[in-house]
Amino acid sequence: MKNRKQFWGPFLFGVGIIAMIDGIIFHQLLQWHSVYMDTDRPHQIMSDGLFHLFSLVILFIGGIMLWNRGELNGRRPQHIFWGSFLLGAGWFNFIEGIINHHILQIHHVNPQSPYLLFFDLAYDASGLLIILIGWLIYRKGKKK
Repeated sequence: MKNRKQFWGPFLFGVGIIAMIDGIIFHQLLQWHSVYMDTDRPHQIMSDGLFHLFSLVILFIGGIMLWNRGELNGRRPQHIFWGSFLLGAGWFNFIEGIINHHILQIHHVNPQSPYLLFFDLAYDASGLLIILIGWLIYRKGKKK
């Protein structure tokens, strides 16, 4: 990929931002789940703290890559940025949903709800929708 800096910086930034949004909304504000639910509360808080540390590192790496991304050679920088950003956010949501909610089942979006599967599938669908929107925007930015 010739201009991989233009893609991977915003992509990682999107991963970091959506991870922080997930942690802040679902873990802290709504308190629906923690990263690792099958333990006591202090260890749930520790697992969430490690998740936030991971998110911060990804944001930092994405930010550095954005800072050093160079010229876009006449391409549409806002489309490249937002498309890559949304692709990163969408892939994070989708992969995290499939692995953590369905395969490993270490937590669910809203474990207190009788509609557990609905919340998990809606989360997965939101990831796919964000990927689609990101791809369409990114593709538009690649055209000169």
